[in-house]
Amino acid sequence: MTTTAVELLEVVWGRASTAPTSASQLRVLYILEHHDGINLRTLAESLASTPPSTSRLCDRLVAAGFVERVVSAENRREVRLHLSGRGRAFLVDLRARRERELQTVLADMSAAERVALLEGLEAFCAAAAAQTQDDAAGSGSRTA
Repeated sequence: MTTTAVELLEVVWGRASTAPTSASQLRVLYILEHHDGINLRTLAESLASTPPSTSRLCDRLVAAGFVERVVSAENRREVRLHLSGRGRAFLVDLRARRERELQTVLADMSAAERVALLEGLEAFCAAAAAQTQDDAAGSGSRTA
């Protein structure tokens, strides 16, 4: 079952190139998309990384035009990170390419197979959400 899940992820993530970004840089873009204006320390914590490493990662994204650094209005020593217009356009394009790849595979499946896949994915998402809630509550319990 896990091999099959990996195959699904490979279709979704692997067929559409993320160039010119690396996996780590793409993760930064996703975080900034959902947490616009966070500071470097918060981003580093989200990545489970160090501020110097995160800063170098952001340097490359700024050089590529995907991220903008803005001095905070409240604290001039703090820098806020924002996804640039180019960064947003890149994510829109990447999602569109990934969706096309997925649609190509889904087109070769019967309607019944697509329904079964949808039901399985919904169950998977519900189980993942339940585990996330358990983890947030600190219980760490899992059902088999």
